[in-house]
This record gives sequence, C-alpha cells and structure tokens, in this order.
Amino acid sequence: MPADSVTRLLRAEGLDVQDDAGTRARYSSDASLYRIPPIAVVRPRTTAEVATALAVARETATPLTARGAGTSVAGNAVGPGIVLDFSRHLDRVLGVDPEAMTATVQPGAVQAVLQAAAAPHGVRFGPDPSTHTRCTIGGMIGNNACGSRSLAYGRTSDNVLGLKLLTAAGEEIETGYADGVPYVRGGDALLDRVRTRMQGHLAPARTELDRFGRQVSGYAAQHLLPERFDLTRALVGSEGTLAVVTEATVRLVRDPATRVVVAIGFETIVAAAEATPSVVAHGPTACEGLDSRLLDVLRARRGEGAVPPLPRGAAWLFVELSGDDEHEVADRAQRLADARLGLDALVVREPREQARLWRIREDGAGLAGRSPADLPAWPGWEDAAVPPAELGSYLARFDELVAKYGMTSAPFGHFGEGCMHVRLDFPLDRPDGVAVMRSFMTDAAALVGEFGGSLSGEHGDGRARSELLPHMYSPEAIALFGAVKAAFDPGDLLNPGVLVTPDPVDANVRPIGPFPVKRSLALAYAHDGGDMAQAVHRCTGVGKCRADNSAAGGVMCPSYLATKEEKDSTRGRARVLQEVVRGELPWGAPEVRESLDLCLSCKGCSSDCPTGVDMAAYKSEVLHQTYRRRLRPRSHYSLGKLPMWSRLASRTPRLVNLLMKLPLVGGLALWAAGVDARRSVPTFAPRPFRRGFRAGTGGGIPVLLFVDSFSNSFDPAVAESVVRVLESAGYAPYLPERQVCCGLTWITTGQLDAAKQILTRTVRDLAEAVRDGHPIVGVEPSCTAVLRSDVLELLPEDQDAARVASSVWTLSELLAATDGYRPPDLSELPVIAQPHCHHHAVLGWEADAGLLARTGAKVRRLAGCCGLAGNFGVERGHYEVSVAVAEQNLLPALDDAPDAVVLADGFSCRTQVADLRDRPALHLAQLLDPEFRNPRKNTP
Repeated sequence: MPADSVTRLLRAEGLDVQDDAGTRARYSSDASLYRIPPIAVVRPRTTAEVATALAVARETATPLTARGAGTSVAGNAVGPGIVLDFSRHLDRVLGVDPEAMTATVQPGAVQAVLQAAAAPHGVRFGPDPSTHTRCTIGGMIGNNACGSRSLAYGRTSDNVLGLKLLTAAGEEIETGYADGVPYVRGGDALLDRVRTRMQGHLAPARTELDRFGRQVSGYAAQHLLPERFDLTRALVGSEGTLAVVTEATVRLVRDPATRVVVAIGFETIVAAAEATPSVVAHGPTACEGLDSRLLDVLRARRGEGAVPPLPRGAAWLFVELSGDDEHEVADRAQRLADARLGLDALVVREPREQARLWRIREDGAGLAGRSPADLPAWPGWEDAAVPPAELGSYLARFDELVAKYGMTSAPFGHFGEGCMHVRLDFPLDRPDGVAVMRSFMTDAAALVGEFGGSLSGEHGDGRARSELLPHMYSPEAIALFGAVKAAFDPGDLLNPGVLVTPDPVDANVRPIGPFPVKRSLALAYAHDGGDMAQAVHRCTGVGKCRADNSAAGGVMCPSYLATKEEKDSTRGRARVLQEVVRGELPWGAPEVRESLDLCLSCKGCSSDCPTGVDMAAYKSEVLHQTYRRRLRPRSHYSLGKLPMWSRLASRTPRLVNLLMKLPLVGGLALWAAGVDARRSVPTFAPRPFRRGFRAGTGGGIPVLLFVDSFSNSFDPAVAESVVRVLESAGYAPYLPERQVCCGLTWITTGQLDAAKQILTRTVRDLAEAVRDGHPIVGVEPSCTAVLRSDVLELLPEDQDAARVASSVWTLSELLAATDGYRPPDLSELPVIAQPHCHHHAVLGWEADAGLLARTGAKVRRLAGCCGLAGNFGVERGHYEVSVAVAEQNLLPALDDAPDAVVLADGFSCRTQVADLRDRPALHLAQLLDPEFRNPRKNTP
C-alpha cells in the first residue's frame, strides 16, 4: 500500500503520527551503521494504541518495528515501515514493590528512571548497560542487555519476571511465574503452533544454545523445549521479531552497602584477558577490560586531566568487589591487589574516583567512535563474546585480523564474561569500503565460530550480524530459528530483516561516502579532514544527548531535556544534517530549520558527546549557507550585530537608556529586533570600560586584557575587577589600541563572512602582544573561547590566529600558574557557581574550581546551561524553552540558597539570573577582587 495511505489510516485512528522528512530522517538510524527511513513514526500513548498501530500494519502489510531510545548498535531499532517509539509516552515506572523485590514498567521507561524509583527502597534493577542513563527497559528486553555487573546480576533474561505482549496477529498474551513455575495466559493457538514446530528441532535447541553466559545470538529457543517451556525467557532477546512488549515486571536486587574497585595494569590487552579467569575467582561484581588505545583517544579529546590515576600498564582491568561488610570487601580487594596478576594494582575506595573510572568505561562506545588512527570508527562488529577462558587467544587473533585489513581498533568490554566491544575504522569513504567491511565481518564471524563464541554478547544480532549466524550455528539451528519465527509471526510483520531471512550486512549502510558538499564551506572542519559530512557523521547514535548528564557535571543537551523531543537532541539534529550532506534535504529546508531552531549553540555536545559532535558549529554553517546573500531574520541584524550597535550606543549611553525605558520606543525596538517582550533590556553603562581605563604605573608582568563588547559597554565593573586582581598578582594589564571583537554574535547567527573579517582585524591587533611573549587574558568566557577555538576554524591558514589561540588564558588559568599568588580568604562563603557553557566545553572550568577551593568558599557547582545562551533565550519564540532549561538546574539551586553569592562569569548567565530571579551575580574576578568583602567574616 502507498505510504501516504498507511499514514492516512494511522491518523484516522487518532494516533500520534509523524511522517515529515525530518522525522523520517531522525528515525532512519539508531546507533548502528544502517539507514532505513520509515514510512511513519507512531508514538503510542496507551496499549490500545499499540494494538491499533499493529492492526493497521496487518491490514496494509506494512512492517512494524518497536523502538525505545534508539541506542541499538546492530540496527535492531530501524525499519522500512511503521516505527513505534515507546519512549515518548509509554515511559512510566508503574510501581515498585520492595517486599516482593519487583517493579512494573512500561517499555519506554528509562533504566536510570527505574533505578531512581527503586533507590529509596535500597533496591535496584541488576542489569546496567553503559547506556543506562537513556536506554529503555523495552530495549533491554529486546536485546537481552547485560551491562558491567552481569557477573553478579546476570542478563536481562535472568531479571524479567513477566511480560504483557501483543503478537503480530493482535493477540494479548501475559507471561509470568506462579510459585516459580512459568505460565502463559492467552494465545493458546500460538502456543500450540510453537510446541508443534519445536518437535522437529529439539536436538539443536538442546545442544547448540546456552553454552556459556554471553551466548546471546539467535533465539533463546532452549526455553521453548517441552521439559523447560518458559515463554518469558524465550522472548527476551528476540529483538522485537516475535511480539511487541507493552508492559514488564522485573526482578529487583539489594544494592550492596560497599563497593571497592581494583584497577590492575597489564602490558597488553591480551595479557589482561588471560588474567581474567584468575580475577573472576575472587568473586567480583564486575570485571571490565580496556586498552590504552581507548584512553589515548580520551586524552586527545579532553586532555590529560580526563584520565584519572591508573596503575602502570598499557591495558587495564577494572574489577569491582561489593558486599555489605565493609571490612570483608576491603580485605578481598587488598588480596586481589596483592595477588600480582598484572604489573601493578590500585585499590580505589572513594566513590567519586570510582565514578571517574566507570565514566570512561560507560563512554567507551562513543570514545571508540574515533579510532587510534583518528579516523571515524564504526559499529558493526561490536560485541562478540567467547568463553572467558578463550578470550586472550581470541583477542590476539582478532588484533591480527584487524591489522591484516589495515584498520585499527581500541578494544574494551566485559572481560569477566568473555565479551569484547570494539569499533573499527572501516574505509567507508573508499569505493570498495563496504566490500571491505563485509569481507572483514565475514572473517571475524568465522573467527568467533572457531572459538565456540557468539556473534553478539549482549546487543543482539540485528542487521549487522544476522546474516552471519551460520558461522556459529549449524543449518539445523538456523532452521530452528526459522520455525520459531514462523510460529509467532508467519507474515514476517515484526522487524523483518533481523535474525530470520536477514538483510545482508552490507545493505543500507548509512555513512557511505564521500558526500561532496557543492558549496564552499565557511568552517575548516580541521578535525574531520575539511569534510562536513565526516563531521556530522561523528554522531554514532549512542544517544548520550538524550540523557540528563548533570550528575556528571555535563551540559548536553539542554533543549532535549526541556522538550523531550528527538528533534531537539544532538543526535536528532545530526541525523537531519546527514540528510543534508547526502543531498536529500537542502540547507534551507523547513525540516532543517525546525531541527536547529531550539539548538542553544551551547557547545555542550562538543565536550560531553563522546564522539565530539559540535552542533553549534554545524548550526552556524547551516545558517551561513541558508542566508548567504539573502534576507535574514530580524534578530540576525539586531542581536547578531549587537557589538556594533553597542559601540554606537556607548557614545550617548544615557540617552539610549532613557529612550529604551519609554514604553512605546522600548516595545517597538524589541519588536523590531525580534526580541521577546518578556525580556529586559540591558542597561548601557554610563561610561564604557575603555573610556575609563588607565594603565598602572607600578610595573609588573605585561598582560594584554581582551575586554569584549559586553563587558566594555554593559558591565565595565567586571573588567575593572579583572584589572585589580591581575595587578594584585603582579601583572601589568594593558589594552589593545582599539576596541576589538571576537565576532561571537556573528558566528552564532551564521554571518560567517563578516565574522572572518572581524576576527582577522582582531588577530592582527592581538598578534603583536603574542610576538612580545605577553599572555592574553579574556574577561567573557564565550568570547575567550572564540579566540581559543573558533578562530582556528574560521582562519585556518592564518599563522597569527594559531599563535593567538595558543596564548589565550582565562583569569583562573593565569592565576593558577602564577607563583606566589594567594587568593583571598572566602572561608564559609556560600557560592552557587554557574559555569558558562562555552567555559565548560571549550576552556574547561577545572582551574576555576581549583582556585575557588583555595579561597575556602563553599562552592556548589551547577551543571547544565542557564538557558539564555547568548541571543537564543532573547529571541522571540524561545522564551519558554529558555526558562525550561533554567528550571533544570539553575533556578532550583537559586531557590534553595537565597543567601548564597551567585557566581556566573558569562554575561548571558548573569542576565538570566537577573531576569528570572532578580538577583545579582558576580564574575570570578569580582569574588577575587581585593576590594570584595566576605560577608561571612567579621573583619572589614
């Protein structure tokens, strides 16, 4: 049936249906290599709506694919027909029963949300995949997910106690256990078909399945044997090909009182794997392996400070031991450390330091998205497993195979159970790239089969590996899987192309390239070989942008957290831009504008996304290409050129301020500028900073002060404090001969030709100070970040630009590096610190945190974005989202501590605090200013 007829039928049933080009792009992929645009996406609100969508699929013979968070790395969550997104509405934890140690959830419930609901009762759901902050329980059931602690808690199939399901035929089935005995309610005819078909395939079900813990590939048909018929466990891991889950009851476990991590270093990843059986003998909760190649990628992305102290070695095992007796756990950990299984060992007892180690492991899939050769690295051969005793030999052979194909990898994984994760730099930019990928995966499958392993150890087979199942299973076992599928779904309606009658592994590969962009690009894309297509394909779909990353101090992605819409996630935007570089959508398409409209250009993704997606840069490029030599939105002329207007207004600031206070004039000006009427208008300072600045005569180390347009025209008191702090530290600050600008507002509005001209002049004015060996200190974080980062993208051939970028310091960085500098005593002063997003993402806030710690202030550092984000929150149409973003972290913190000093270096952050809570906020320089008085101290 034609696609529009299918969507018409879905809409006629009152379903939440989306079938526009943007939605189809966003749901065309998951975290896999594959791109299959659906006909439509349905977001069911009730189980009845799931049944209705299934009925339409049956009536029209349209394939149906169930989807949770879309974090599947094997292509399990994409399909050519109807995609059911359970994460939008059917996402609740229905109940937690701490006495029965169970929870009941809808399939779209996020694992971390279930954990949060269970935690007050001292219990948790055992399986914890690295994507736990965003993956859904329904997705975990589909893949039979395991996670790091499966040594203690088992797979998802070990932790599901009952399911409510809809079959392809629309039958309602309920499974569960009564006094430990499995039961099934409903679907009698289906059960008869299953039992009949199983009679012809008993031998492979008894001999080829369930040979070791991580044998996830294929169907768990051993649970359909007559002597152990258990439909619940049989359906877990069936990848949405046999039925659609509408509700699940899961087992909960007690959270141990004590956890200790032992990090053990080894010469090689093979040596780490070979030692694993001896480590597991110590009874750990988790035993995770990772290679120095992964840490090298992390250091290259985020600096040396991103990797916590580790024992010497080129590979490591992170081993967690847990229990309720603190001394007993500590003794076991020390015995393991003393066992000399590797080169060295480190016992980590502090929970915060343990979290830093686990964060590396959790970000592994994303970090591995860039190979050790600094090339794009792709999923596909993602999570093979072998019996743990064979892991060392398998890894050695696997490395040889990767080298034979001229590729590189950074392996990591659940070594305690023989499961290895890896991403590979398949040469997909070459004409023969897909053929190379297919050949490698075929050889890798044969290697796993040789070791008696499983093509999948927890992520399912999907489109990436289903075709390769004959390398590990006999023809009889493959026939068994076909019989099971035929019994449940004879019309192949549910997730076709997966497991049975599989799609070829090299069909519908998403990042085949190169994709020539017909227009010349404004940005250099230096880290992506000058290729915007490679840049937007950095997004591998792991979906960290769909999670609340504030617990780890993250910023990404404030717009998604505000709207919970896939279109407002970094991943959703990247998928649309991938369609642009493919030529499927033009730069100025409505779907592109809609996708980027609520991007705050906060740059949080550039640091928080494990693969380094920089959506702020891509948005600037799209705006540049869309409006180049065309009429722009009003705000581009007003807010986008604000530094120019502020310089003009600063000539007569009192007159301008008076005019803006007049209701008619002020309201008309806001309308003309495209500014939301609920926003206040910043007041111009009576005297700009430059007009009042006088260089000191007391000597000192020369330092060039980069005073941005905002500090100069609106808040000169901040720059004055910077001067006093620098002078107190032994520096002699001076200014460029004329007011310089970083061009930030032109950059964020995509006026990149003008931004290049502005930055060229600025670099020329700053370069002389650099040649004289003088550091450059910025006042405003976002402008300082432009000089350190964006300038290299806009002026890649300008050697002075590179010199300026390497000479730019934040105030805290310079003071931290200054011998003898002693910050003031701010003991007991309560401070709420809101780091500017660009400070967090580009400059790093670690120096600020260290400096504040030396003052003795009681600092609460906030995660997330303030919500104003330069021009974003001021523009008409963005106010509600701007406030919703502020409500995530900033506003609750302000309300919780009404007497605290608010620290916000960003002008926009201070403006947001003033607008929404009418509170003053200070720059770091004002806190460190010798003239600042700590109200908590009695001395003047």
